[in-house]
Amino acid sequence: MDIRKLGVNEELPLDLLLEADPSEQLVRGYCADGRCFIAEQQGTVMGVFVLTALDSETAEIKNIALAESERGKGLGKRLVFAALEEAKNLGFSAVEIGTGNSSLAQLALYQKCGFRMKSIDRDFFIRHYEKPIFENGLQCRDMVRLDYRW
Repeated sequence: MDIRKLGVNEELPLDLLLEADPSEQLVRGYCADGRCFIAEQQGTVMGVFVLTALDSETAEIKNIALAESERGKGLGKRLVFAALEEAKNLGFSAVEIGTGNSSLAQLALYQKCGFRMKSIDRDFFIRHYEKPIFENGLQCRDMVRLDYRW
């Protein structure tokens, strides 16, 4: 699997991006402001992440997703580490990531990759999304923020 920056004239892999964030408007907004990277194998996009700058010292992984057929193979960890490496190469000293309170596998993955809990934005998904989101039998209400520092 090769990971590379999406070309200027290439279309966003919206199907994958919308799996991690159901708001097309938000996805298009932060993709326009950030750097979109794709993971591909033999020309097929299998994963994606978007890296944005929060400020001069901190980057944020705004979206990270893998095709369903590729989950559980350690590729998510590869994407996270690729995002961290890219942020470090760009001169950032920290990376933040946010996920829903109901995203149990993602919370575990990010902590296994070295992220630490930072804060909780209560009712984030209630305020920013029109339709309720359910995952793992839980309503996604709160944004759990984690960070990684060198």
